[in-house]
Amino acid sequence: RRGRWGGGRGVRMVAAVTDFDEVVMRTYGRYPIEIVRGAGCELVDAEGKTYLDFVAGIATCTLGHADERLVRAVAEQMGRLTHVSNLYYIPEQGRLARWLVDNSVGERAFFCNSGAEANEAAIKLARKYAAQKGVDNGVIITANNSFHGRTLATITATGQPKYQQGFAPLVEGFVYSPYNDAAALEDTVAGVAKSGRQLVGIMLEACQGEGGVVPGDRGFFQTARRLCDSHDALLIMDEVQVGMGRTGTLWGYEQLGGVEPDVFTTAKGLGGGVPIGAMVCKERVNVFAPGDHASTFGGNPLACAAGLAVGNALLKDGILANVAARGEQLRAGLSKIQNKHPGVVAQVRGWGLINGMVLQEDCGIASGQVVAECMKRGLLVVPAGPTVVRFVPPLVVSEGEVSKALGIVEEAMGALASE
Repeated sequence: RRGRWGGGRGVRMVAAVTDFDEVVMRTYGRYPIEIVRGAGCELVDAEGKTYLDFVAGIATCTLGHADERLVRAVAEQMGRLTHVSNLYYIPEQGRLARWLVDNSVGERAFFCNSGAEANEAAIKLARKYAAQKGVDNGVIITANNSFHGRTLATITATGQPKYQQGFAPLVEGFVYSPYNDAAALEDTVAGVAKSGRQLVGIMLEACQGEGGVVPGDRGFFQTARRLCDSHDALLIMDEVQVGMGRTGTLWGYEQLGGVEPDVFTTAKGLGGGVPIGAMVCKERVNVFAPGDHASTFGGNPLACAAGLAVGNALLKDGILANVAARGEQLRAGLSKIQNKHPGVVAQVRGWGLINGMVLQEDCGIASGQVVAECMKRGLLVVPAGPTVVRFVPPLVVSEGEVSKALGIVEEAMGALASE
């Protein structure tokens, strides 16, 4: 690993990595840097090197690092009340739920701790809704190349076999269909009916993140909405990666020409780095009763104080306008790099501040190599599969920081193209 980076990071780093790897499960392939602090869109490692952060904890640090609004809200809440059981009314939870329903198509909220848990809640809600109609053989359709989480149900919902290997038997009741292919979705629904089972839900990401930063097609989502309506099934939107302003609108579904979900999920950016998730639904599908679903930590005062701080900042501090402007700037700059290296870069795509630079399949350069070259030069980006480099900076990123990042990417691509 040291050789990959052209030399060691120093005795301290080697010792830290050795100690870490002796006690922490290796569920991640980690890069050999140790992050110790951050401010805004910058991170600093243990040896004092500064990085421009275009990963944001993978689309999580909405307001960047050490944001005063978030720090103040969390510190004040810690000093007042950190946690109390959901056996009692929690005012911060009520206020965040009100914020969510006032600023979305939803009418009821359930709180948990992560995107996977929010998606689990949505899956259970769809099944409970169907069960109340006497359906016990229901199917939820999800998309190929989707990503919905790491629990057993959500890796089954995830349409990527690589995440499912080694975990059989998987949860029954999921069928996959190509993303953004309306005709194929029609055929998949027909196939479910022909098999004697009933459609209870279609679960889709408004923009696929882990699947390569693929924005949803309006016609495809309109077809999904129509099919759900005709089968009294739930249209579920997974907004875990794109919700909370990342697309330039508060929710990704707002990019889809008026298509409204029955249920949507959010996490990542909701707490700005403080763990929280939520499943939001319309009143007509609000079928959970006491005991049907629960979470010890879900919606506790600390997490909800963070969510309120993030939400209020998005609406009151001009952040959504910044997302739109900086996203246009980033895509324009990446397109110039594509024009300079057409044999390497095939496409630039995305919404707002979730963007992907797609590499040519036969260029001999993998997304991980681009990530490594950028990291050497002080820019953190993240792969979204072997041929897509993902750019998901904090939503407060500045014009100058986007320009700096583009300069580093151009240097990295030039170095790789000349090898």
